[in-house]
Amino acid sequence: MRTSVTHTLNNPKLFKQQLLKWSQQYREVEFLDSNDYHQNYSSFDAVLAADAITSVKTDFVRAFEDLSAYQQTTRDWLFGYLSYDLKNNTEALQSNNFDGLEFPDLFFFQPKKLFFIKGDTVEIAYLVMCDDELEDDFKEILSTAIDSVTDLPLTINQRISKEAYIEKTSKMLEHIHIGDIYEANFCMEFYAENAVISPLCKYQALNAISEPPFAAFFKNHKHYLLSASPERYIRKEEEKIISQPIKGTARRSTDPVEDEAIKLELTQNEKERSENIMIVDLVRNDLSRTAQKGSVSVEELCGAYTFKQVHHLISTVVSRLDSEFKPVDTIRTSFPMGSMTGAPKISAMQIIENLEETKRGLYSGAVGYFTPIGDFDFNVVIRSILYNEENKYVSFSVGSAITSKSIPEKEYEECLLKARAMRSVLE
Repeated sequence: MRTSVTHTLNNPKLFKQQLLKWSQQYREVEFLDSNDYHQNYSSFDAVLAADAITSVKTDFVRAFEDLSAYQQTTRDWLFGYLSYDLKNNTEALQSNNFDGLEFPDLFFFQPKKLFFIKGDTVEIAYLVMCDDELEDDFKEILSTAIDSVTDLPLTINQRISKEAYIEKTSKMLEHIHIGDIYEANFCMEFYAENAVISPLCKYQALNAISEPPFAAFFKNHKHYLLSASPERYIRKEEEKIISQPIKGTARRSTDPVEDEAIKLELTQNEKERSENIMIVDLVRNDLSRTAQKGSVSVEELCGAYTFKQVHHLISTVVSRLDSEFKPVDTIRTSFPMGSMTGAPKISAMQIIENLEETKRGLYSGAVGYFTPIGDFDFNVVIRSILYNEENKYVSFSVGSAITSKSIPEKEYEECLLKARAMRSVLE
């Protein structure tokens, strides 16, 4: 049971900053922020969950079974993440590459304290065991001072050199040309060792650059995720399932006429559209595994959307969940998301594992939440910084979709473009 109160906010933007800073006293924190980006599907502008009363942490073995049991037993709000390497739970796959971050493969917690921000109101929902703290906490948040911390700049290292990247993408193209795969997302890591950073300040700096609709700050003791993700992985609203893969990227221009021309060219670019359509087909297939017969459809194909840094092509695939399946089943049968793997999915993941040099971990996984009635919403962990405070290891990865039309040098340049925001925040 939770006790809820609603307050009107004079300055919602300031309140979000104060709330996030106030929350750092707790071991577990998850903050999700739409940055006022108007989406077709959303429940609130921002949500913060803090202070676990229960949690589940596991490696990939039986991970989805453990999560489903936890969700079915708790039937409360749950917040947490799914790492990319949960693929090893659902398929005969392995993750043997280097891992400097050492995050658990899966972590979810049931928060004592919840804040839902929508427009100029905040609903605060505390478990009854701590609801006597509710009003005092609200006053404390409003009096929290916002200060900035300046970290020492880091030296960022690149795990794969340009020459090695071109060699590896050329090998991936060989796989495509002989028919092993049609498309695969190939990623590389940037990292810093002996790194000491202020995670909250770095998150705010990263978020300010692009103000994306699926930003996330996640803290589990010494493990941090600072995410400026533009992409939704999957959402459940009652029996409706929504997946919105992004594939296709173009730069922005400061000249409005040129900017609109770039956006229009993106919608007509054969390579970018084919990347998107291949993943849409994959998502349709994934959703069909738990869908009511004939309910899978494409609501929007290759819609062009504008963000502060780039234009993207986004498609929306929907289905109706068959009543024989539990909420977690839809995630299990569609994970990892097609936009971060490739097609056919299993072959792509095998080739990715052989050519990449880093265990992806939480990168290209998902962060989100479950509601008490089993609805959920998860992003795709891209454009994100990961930090292990104990190991003093900072990491971010970027990738691009390799298809038969790919030119390795251009894919490398796309990766550097995607890395720019994280690099500038850390350096």
